[in-house]
Parts: sequence; C-alpha cells; structure tokens
Amino acid sequence: MIISASRRTDIPALYSEWFLKRLEAGFAMVPNPRAPNRLGRVDLSPDKVDCIVFWTKNPAPMLDKLDRIEAMGHKFYFQFTLTAYGKTIERNVPPETELTSVFAELAHRLGPERIVWRYDPVLLDSAHSIHWHYEHFYGLCEKLHPFTHRCIVSFIHPYRHIANRFQKVLPEDRIAVASELPKIAGKYGLSLFACAEETDLMEYGVGRSSCIDLELIEQLVGYGIRARKDTGQRPACTCIESVDIGIYDTCTNECAYCYATTNPNTALRRSLNHDPDAPMLTGYPAGDEIIRDRTTKSQKTHQLRIF
Repeated sequence: MIISASRRTDIPALYSEWFLKRLEAGFAMVPNPRAPNRLGRVDLSPDKVDCIVFWTKNPAPMLDKLDRIEAMGHKFYFQFTLTAYGKTIERNVPPETELTSVFAELAHRLGPERIVWRYDPVLLDSAHSIHWHYEHFYGLCEKLHPFTHRCIVSFIHPYRHIANRFQKVLPEDRIAVASELPKIAGKYGLSLFACAEETDLMEYGVGRSSCIDLELIEQLVGYGIRARKDTGQRPACTCIESVDIGIYDTCTNECAYCYATTNPNTALRRSLNHDPDAPMLTGYPAGDEIIRDRTTKSQKTHQLRIF
C-alpha cells in the first residue's frame, strides 16, 4: 500500500506531530470526502505500507521527525513545491530564501533522489508572464540543482472555485513554456517532467511524469511493486494507486490557486481546533459513522530490485 500524505493538505508543514503519532498508533481514520459519515480506517504499520509520499510546501516542521519515521521501518520521499510567487499568491508559505535552505537541509538528510522539486502550478496573469517564469525558474534551478535530480511542472487547472482568478493557459502558452524550461533545467542537469498534462510536450524535452511514481518507489524500497494506475485522478495523471490520509479544507497555506481548500475560514477553524492525538486530522469520530477498513495489502512482489 502506498500512502499519500497528502494531496488534500500540507501534512509536513501543518500536521507533522499528528502524522508521527498516527504512525506510532499504527492507524489513521479518514472521512470519505463525499460522505463524511463514512470513515475509512487505514493501517499504517510498516508491513502494510510499502512507501509514503509526502506533498509539501514547507517540510521544516518534519525535519526533526525523519529519524523516528525511518526507525519504524518506513520508506518515503518528498514532493516539494517551491515557486517564486511570494505572498500575493502563496499567502502563508515561508519566503523562497528560507525554503531553499530547508530544501538543501532535507537533501543532506535524505539524499537528492528522495526529493522531487515541483514548480507547480504555472499560472499566468498580469504579474506573472511567460518571461517572468523563465527568469524565476532559472533562478530556482541555480539554487536547487545540487539537491534534486528532477523537477515536475504543471499548469494551473481551472477548478470551479478558482476559475475566475487566473487566465486560461492556452496550448500555445504551454508550448512556449515547454520550449524554454527544459533548456534551463538541462543546463543544471535536471530532468523536467509534466504532471497530468494532456498536451504532449515530449518533443520539447518535457517528459511525462508520475508523482506517485512506480519506478522511484521500487528504487527506494528495493523490491518490485504490483500497482495499477490511480483511476481516481485526472485522466492524464499517470500516478499509481495510493491511499490518501488527508482531509480537504484543512490547509492554511492560503495559496490562491489551491484546489484542496475551497473555504479558508473552514480550514482555519479546523486548524485551530486540531488535536494531534486524534485519529483524524479533524478530531474524533462522533460514534454514529459507518467505518470500513481501507487498508490495502502490501503491493510487494517477490522479485528483488538490484540497482
């Protein structure tokens, strides 16, 4: 079983203590996003979890917990989103200079192969032109290239609650970005990939990527993984299936493009009421929920991987 922590909220930045306690307890409870009275119980023991994928804009609060997570026998890697948008777009995210230092520290602790840099999403507006992206992507590559091997880019998706905030990224805009960013990344030895991208950009040097990536996971865990495509994601997504233990509307980063937080006030209230000892991010079951086991068996095959 692959654990996603999480596409729905920034667990490393905001809920790292809760996550560690859930690993120690051996399970987490997760409400169904469409039916909150239905809860899933997810076994987090190392014999059930093949790998953990962390998604974050700031893993600093988790740095002092990494040794304890590894001592439990868990394998993991980070999807680290780092842009240059600043407070106007990512209101509560620490400044770029602080995060580049955190990025370097994380790489020194884990190795660059366990950190995937996300330049995500590429958005266009009056303050962020295509040439703005060229300039700032160049600067970030210069700072981050010693600490990672790959970068994943994605273009903003017009989710209903943010559709009016940003202009649509047209196919010609995507090609303009894809024509230049691989050259910049290549100068620094970084491989560039696109996330859930319907436009084929491979001829421009942008590969297709899986964020929850079978090959990378097999390298990290040292054995083969039997896994299918995650059918719960967008059609162009090539990630393998995973179990997400996050909850929507709990992230207080307040990124203007966020798909996972539709109501910042709800997210703030839930954050203020958060109990790190609770089985769910949002507290304790009321007692009248329908609970089912959402644990999937280890996807380990008997074939060892040799690299």
